[in-house]
Amino acid sequence: MIDVARLAGVSQQTVSRVVNGSPNVAPDVRDRVETAIQQLRYRRNPAARALANGRTMNIGIVSFGLAQYGPSVALSGIADEARKAGYATNLVTLGDVDRAAMKAALEHLVEDSVDGIVVLAPVQAALEAISGLDAGVPLVFFEPGASEGTRSVATDEVSGAELATRHLLDLGHETVWQVAGPGGWLGSDARLRGWAQTLASEGRVTNQVFAGDWSTRSGYAAGVEIAENPAITAVFVANDQMALGVIKALTDAGLRVPEDVSVVGFDDVPESQYYCPALTTIRLDFEEVGRLAVDRILHLMRGGQAGPLPRVSPTLVVRQSAAPPSRTP
Repeated sequence: MIDVARLAGVSQQTVSRVVNGSPNVAPDVRDRVETAIQQLRYRRNPAARALANGRTMNIGIVSFGLAQYGPSVALSGIADEARKAGYATNLVTLGDVDRAAMKAALEHLVEDSVDGIVVLAPVQAALEAISGLDAGVPLVFFEPGASEGTRSVATDEVSGAELATRHLLDLGHETVWQVAGPGGWLGSDARLRGWAQTLASEGRVTNQVFAGDWSTRSGYAAGVEIAENPAITAVFVANDQMALGVIKALTDAGLRVPEDVSVVGFDDVPESQYYCPALTTIRLDFEEVGRLAVDRILHLMRGGQAGPLPRVSPTLVVRQSAAPPSRTP
């Protein structure tokens, strides 16, 4: 910093103000300092910065289910947004989601001197495990399907399921069946609620769901059962990976999608537009989940008063896998 100040012809305090983004610097002075920083390839010392502001510049993340699309993309969003704010991330992945494992994860991160923690474990067990635990640092949760909260980032998965179900009903299908995700996942529960509420509001039959586990294999198994039931003309599948399995099973059974059975997925994974046929699905911006989580944890770390966070809204992406029914159930 001394060399930058000397080259720019300013004080070290002025260099510090420029580096820390203070607005109280004249534009021509700021330009000289930034030019000097580039010429000298100056980089701030993270340890010195942490010592000066009382922070470690680390955000902890407790994660579960990173094999699934939503949490994995949200994690990427957290890391990117944290990096932009000058923070590193420290990840702890849970194998078991119980109180002992959650307590150990929080204690590990606190011992590593993180400034705040994002809990990226979208299952009911994680919420129960963390209830009443005091980490000693601000916490923010990823809570799919929840109402707006001050410490939770929520995706409006109920509305997403309503959009998917409504789309199929509007195409003329008498009712919509569902291939659901595994029990205990907040997203599974929310997508079931949205589907059931939409059918009930229209006075349509709510049939027993086909149970899946998010995998393409479980979708295929459900698709085999669906193919055996000629009453089924429309299916809402709780994620795109399972939808791929459903479509494959229907095709193997000699049925056409969407002419015989319409299929709508959820998540809009990058590959879904290349399915055969291209998948109609529900898109949620999981990167925005990560950005919102970091923005809120930084706000809490600074002692700010936090209002409710808006839920991340879904979008229906219409492609070729859903159409009006061509056969009578």
